[in-house]
Amino acid sequence: MNTSYLTFTDEVKDALANNKPVVALETTIISHGMPYPQNIEMAKKVEQIIRDNGAVPATIGIMDGKIKIGLNEQELEAFATISHVEKVSRRDFPYILSSGKIGATTVSATMIGAALAGIEVFATGGIGGVHREGEVTMDVSADLTELAQTNVAVVCAGAKSILDIGRTLEFLETHGVPVVGYKTSEFPSFYARESGYGVDFRLEEAAEVADVLRTKWELGLAGGALIANPVPAEAAMEHSEIEGVIQQALAEAKDQNVTGKKVTPFLLARIKQLTEGRSLETNIALVYHNAEVAAQIAVALKK
Repeated sequence: MNTSYLTFTDEVKDALANNKPVVALETTIISHGMPYPQNIEMAKKVEQIIRDNGAVPATIGIMDGKIKIGLNEQELEAFATISHVEKVSRRDFPYILSSGKIGATTVSATMIGAALAGIEVFATGGIGGVHREGEVTMDVSADLTELAQTNVAVVCAGAKSILDIGRTLEFLETHGVPVVGYKTSEFPSFYARESGYGVDFRLEEAAEVADVLRTKWELGLAGGALIANPVPAEAAMEHSEIEGVIQQALAEAKDQNVTGKKVTPFLLARIKQLTEGRSLETNIALVYHNAEVAAQIAVALKK
C-alpha cells in the first residue's frame, strides 16, 4: 500500500522520526466495542497509560480518505459518537479510503496501518479468531491471517471467549505465529484468566518479549506475534460463569440470524446485558492492562 495515504499527528510524527517507542491502538473498540461515554473515557485513558509508561500512543482510524496514525481529541470524539462508522478489515481499505467514509480499524486493519507507519507494537482487547462452528460456517477472523504476515506484535487478553479458542490456536500454530504467555502458562480467554489451553512460551519480563520479537524479525521470519496478557485477577470473571452467558448469547444470535461483522458487536452487547455490566468493566480493565504492558515492550524494543 502507498504510504501517501498516511497522515500523522505531530506527537506521533516526532516519535517515529526520533526513534521513540510507539504503541498502536485500534478504533473498532471505540466505535463498536463499547457504549458512549465509556468508549471515549477508555480511549483517552489508554493513551495516557501508554505515555505514563514511556511510549507514545498512536490510535489508528480512517477519515477523509486517509489512514490516520494518531488522532486528535475531536477525531477521537467522532469515532466514539458517530453512529455510521464502518468496521474496517484488510479487504475494506480500498473502498473506505476511496469513498472518504469514516472507518474504525479492527485488529487486522490496525496492524496494517501500524506496519505501514513503522510501529512494531499494538495494544488491543482481544483478537478475533475461529468462530464456534467455524468448521461449518468457515467464519475465521482476518486477524489471524494478518498475524501470519504482518510484522506487528499484538498485546491482548487472549482471544475473545465467544470464539473457538482451541481451533484459533491451531490456526496460529499452522501459520507460524508465536503465542507468548506474559507471566502466564495458560492462554487467557478475554473475560477470564484461563481457557484450558496452553501458550507456546511463557515470559516474565518486557525485555524478554522484546528479545524474542527482535530475534524473530532479524531472522526474516515474517509475521507478528501474539502476547497473551491475562486480565488482572481482581477484574476477571469466572470462566464457567462467562461460558454459560456466552452460550446463551450465541443461541440468541443464531435465532436472530446475526452473521458476519455484526456477530461480535451483538455478542458483546448481549453479554454486557446478561452480566449486568460486569463484562464491560472487565473489558475496560484488560484494555488498560494491555496498554501498560505494550508500552513496556515498546520501550524495551528501543533499548
